[in-house]
Amino acid sequence: MTVGHVTSLLASLLGGLMIIFLRIRAAKKPVSLRKIVIPPLGMATGFSMFVVPDIRIPWLWALIAFSVGAAFFSVPLIRTSRMEFLDGEVYIKRSKAFVWIIFGMLALRILLHDWIGNYISVVQSAGVFFILAFGMILTWRLFMLRAYLQAVKTPAAVAHKGAGQ
Repeated sequence: MTVGHVTSLLASLLGGLMIIFLRIRAAKKPVSLRKIVIPPLGMATGFSMFVVPDIRIPWLWALIAFSVGAAFFSVPLIRTSRMEFLDGEVYIKRSKAFVWIIFGMLALRILLHDWIGNYISVVQSAGVFFILAFGMILTWRLFMLRAYLQAVKTPAAVAHKGAGQ
């Protein structure tokens, strides 16, 4: 294993643990429009990595990575994200499955990263997985935005039924 692979693995593990920690912490606080929209906007700044020629990948790879993130990796996050209306505010209902889903996706990402690393450079694979993650996060947050707007519009329906049902 090269230094790049070890660094990438450690960054993935740290990122996964950070997501779990932040999600558990966020479940204790009300959701706002800003809290839903800011993460994908902040993450979008990561596209500046493609200014570096060694990181650039073909458009088809980017489209495939984004599509896989949006169509497959976002689904477990969407299914475990439910809004609930409590004390006049909207919260994300904590799911026990969320932590296990994140660990599973992290393990899959590490396995895929090692396999893909046999065919493309470490920095290109970082670009591919960044785009995959962006597709996942953007799709999940758009779902959350829709659920949040519905919860704000009709709080009684969310309190009884759940935003994702």
